[in-house]
Amino acid sequence: MHDSADSMGGAATAGLIGMFGMIAVIGIALTIFFVWLFWRIFARTGQNGALGLLCLIPSIGPLICLLLLAFSRWPIEDAIAAHAYGTTPPPPPPTYPSFPPTDPPGTSVMPS
Repeated sequence: MHDSADSMGGAATAGLIGMFGMIAVIGIALTIFFVWLFWRIFARTGQNGALGLLCLIPSIGPLICLLLLAFSRWPIEDAIAAHAYGTTPPPPPPTYPSFPPTDPPGTSVMPS
């Protein structure tokens, strides 16, 4: 009877170790995914991609990344402002009436 209690405790311990191991693997995989994801987002916004490493801060890292993306000035905004995007477009160039071409002097289309 003593042996069956020990085997039940060993099985429960092995099950818990396996469960916590799977949780750890999934957590590490998600952390790596978020670092990669935020690295690409920061790089596409023109900022330093290494800001994605802030996701390594436990619990609040992804929140910090989202706050940086939401409230910082993106370099693309500066580029848009430099090209005056969003203002009224310049007026089109003037159009001139087209006249038929004239013959150069000394030529005639009429037979002589």
